[in-house]
Order: sequence, then structure tokens, then C-alpha cells
Amino acid sequence: MTPHCTAIADHALLVSFGTDFSQGAHDAVLALDRALAADMPPGAIETVPAIVNLLVSFDPLVTDHGQIETHVRARLETARSTQIQGKTHRVPVCYDAPFAPDLTAVATATGLSPEAIINAHLAGQFSVLMYGFAPGYAYLSGVPAPIQVPRKPSPIRDVPAGSVIIAGGQCLITTLTMPTGWSIIGRSPTAILTGDDTRPFLFDVGDTVTFERISADSFARQTAAHV
Repeated sequence: MTPHCTAIADHALLVSFGTDFSQGAHDAVLALDRALAADMPPGAIETVPAIVNLLVSFDPLVTDHGQIETHVRARLETARSTQIQGKTHRVPVCYDAPFAPDLTAVATATGLSPEAIINAHLAGQFSVLMYGFAPGYAYLSGVPAPIQVPRKPSPIRDVPAGSVIIAGGQCLITTLTMPTGWSIIGRSPTAILTGDDTRPFLFDVGDTVTFERISADSFARQTAAHV
């Protein structure tokens, strides 16, 4: 898969493998990210993987767009042979009523029972696509088709941190109390923000996530353990 490269201001290069999500495009992003991590071009500062793009930022006093693009394209062959193996994380979720205010609405929209929504979510195989919007907001692909619902017409304020939310084919665990237009189907005690400056987020792009059901009592105990 041959990418398209775009200059971003004077300090970054955007490497695009497509315009819409596909697993092949995203795999190519991750493979190139890993290949560059093993052989960063002179003057490069960091790489930021997204759904179908990779941003390579650099010091414009050391290098330029052309040199970065030449290095990127030289690494493409290496990237094609890079094995993509992220970690697997098990994340507990409480789907009880106080923590899942939109579960009934999602059930009504899909024609399924709330229990069927929960079981489908637990059966999903989720991959970390990218970080964005707010600190620690890891966008996960993998919401099963039968429970995919669109965003709400307008966002809801003061959605608690730890809320498990879905919209379309994506899922996310919130890290801050913020508005959202996604459907809230549960809450997790898992801390995505680690507090470790060397590794601020629990997940890496390319990791996989599976969810496991817990009771409200277990949620309370696990939450207290993190305080």
C-alpha cells in the first residue's frame, strides 16, 4: 500500500494510507510507525499514529519535508514485514443501571434486549486505533454491528470519567468528566491515565482490549483501590 505524503506547516509530514477506515490502512500505519521507531530519521521528534495516517514531526532546523519523506519511503519495505503484536488488556465494566443510562435506549434502537447488548459488547474484539480529543481518550474499533448506534443529536453534560461509551463502530472509556454525544452503556474502574510521565496512558495504539462484566459491589471495591 503506497501512502500519500503531505507537508504540515514547517515541522511535520502527514503520511496517509487512505481517507476512510480500513483494517489494511490502519495496519500499514502501525507497521510504518514501528519501522520508524526502530530507525528514526535524523531530526525527527516523534511519530503519532492515527486511524489511516501517521504524523511525523521534526525539527525544521535539522531537516525538512523532503528528507523525512525520503526516509519514510525507504522504510516502507521494512514496514511491510513488521509484525504487529500489541498487548491484550482485560477491562472490567459494570453495566448496572446507575452506570449505564443509555443501555435501554440502545436496546430500543437496535431491537435487542439490554442483556443482549451487554453480551454483544462483551463478545467484541476491540483494537486501539488512536488517541485524540482529550487526554487518554483511546478510540477502539470493534463494536459488533448489531449494537452499533449513531451519535446522539446533542451531547450530554457531565458524563463521569470511566464511562464506557459507543458510537457507530467505535468504543471509548472516558478519562475526564466531559460532555459526550455517544451512548453510555457502562462504567469501568480501570484507570487509563496512569500518572506515570514515562507512560501516561494504559494502552498503546495497536493493543487489543476485551471487556469483562463486574457487579456494582466489585466496581465500588476496585474504584476504592485506585483512590
